[in-house]
Amino acid sequence: MSKKRYPRLFGILPFLGMLLLSGCNWTLLDPKGQVGIEQKNLILIATGLMLLVVVPVIIMTLAFAWKYRASNKAATYTPDWSHSTKIEAAVWIIPILIIIALGYFTYHSTHKLDPYRPLDSDVKPVQIDVVALDWKWLFIYPEQGIATVNKIVFPANTPVNFRVTSDAVMNSFFIPGLGGQIYAMAGMTTKLHLIANENGEFDGISANYSGAGFTGMKFKAVATSQADFDAWVAEVKASPKKLDQAEYDALAKASENNPVALYSEAQADQFQRIVDKYEGMNRGRPNHEEAGSKDLATTKGVESSMQPAAGAEE
Repeated sequence: MSKKRYPRLFGILPFLGMLLLSGCNWTLLDPKGQVGIEQKNLILIATGLMLLVVVPVIIMTLAFAWKYRASNKAATYTPDWSHSTKIEAAVWIIPILIIIALGYFTYHSTHKLDPYRPLDSDVKPVQIDVVALDWKWLFIYPEQGIATVNKIVFPANTPVNFRVTSDAVMNSFFIPGLGGQIYAMAGMTTKLHLIANENGEFDGISANYSGAGFTGMKFKAVATSQADFDAWVAEVKASPKKLDQAEYDALAKASENNPVALYSEAQADQFQRIVDKYEGMNRGRPNHEEAGSKDLATTKGVESSMQPAAGAEE
């Protein structure tokens, strides 16, 4: 390739990049939920503060290289120069101020956007239990007594309290249009609180690679009016499917690209029983059976120690 072709090639590359980026969207920078908006603001503030250093450094690097080039005989030549109080002050004070500002905003936002922190609202939240399976999402509505696969519906402008666990490998529950992600881990319960500021349909994904069916592990999150939500709940309750233990065992088997499924009945303690399956993994928390055995042994020991005393009284 001749040298004349290099500039032409470099001129084409930006257009190729724009073509590839045309398939992307701005979901993270155009959220429809209050949590996502706060996170977007933090991203923009942090990026802006860092650019206060990056942009001037790039500009000065190019400017100094041009000004003090070998062919510029008009530039001041000071081979013995070694110190400048102004430069030292700028190099130290400006970054320190930026770090202080960045630390303040990050600390404040970290506590305000804690995924375990319930959202302030006068509206009663909707509770949804989330179970990550291979390779699908199970959603249980304990208050409504229903369950779904790969689809959730909830009222807009209403807090949604998610309890998240996994009955398979570690995963990550993420609705980019509403807020951040939270990990789903077997034997553990994590929490996430989100809210949709308007009606809409949002894509939900797994943000943690989990095996062969990872790319198809997606779901829809639909924010509606309260009336439409109530109508949807009634529709689900009319479904012939019921999430009993046999149905759950079949659902938990590995499968890919699963369609939406609706269950008119779901056991109220289904989520907790899934978590309790892995109690042996949590060494800090005693197993119910082991705790019961210890209590029984303690009771028998107390009874045995009391028998001689009773005989002595006789």
